[in-house]
Amino acid sequence: MAEDNDKELELDNSGKKKKMMVIIIAVVAVLAIGGGAAFFFMGGSDEPSAEQLEAALDSGEAVEGEEGQPAADAGASMGSALYVPMPRPFRFNVPGASRDRFVEIRVQLLVRGSDNEEAAKKHVPLIESTLLAVFSQSNADDLATSAGKTSLKQQSLAEVHKIMTDIEGQKVVEQVLFTGFVMQ
Repeated sequence: MAEDNDKELELDNSGKKKKMMVIIIAVVAVLAIGGGAAFFFMGGSDEPSAEQLEAALDSGEAVEGEEGQPAADAGASMGSALYVPMPRPFRFNVPGASRDRFVEIRVQLLVRGSDNEEAAKKHVPLIESTLLAVFSQSNADDLATSAGKTSLKQQSLAEVHKIMTDIEGQKVVEQVLFTGFVMQ
């Protein structure tokens, strides 16, 4: 009988050891994940901060981007990013090699600062007309590829820059973003 009690005690101790080991492993895993997350979120970036850009612009220095190239429109990037949605999606037909296709594109404009946001909102009909003219010149075979969509974005941005520079005296829009793209 005394031997049975000793065996029960040994079994109970082994169960406690397993539980303790599982708890220790769980705590170590949580700490490792937390440390990795802290490293990821608190890690510095090579991009200049807003204060560094402003100081460089004030002193007349050249501001360099990620690859040693001057940052594009460093003055335009000083404001906060705001998105101006086009009120309606663009729906149009485009010719293709095998058949014509129907395309629907939803667009938003990235602008910097509230002044540019107001200017973009004021000229939405003009921007819509310009974008529709660019979109209608495309063909279905090009739009089926990623490179074709990128090319269409670049053409759109160039035309919007051109028209806004003519009207407002500055580019106003930083990027043309496709937030929805359907081709049937």
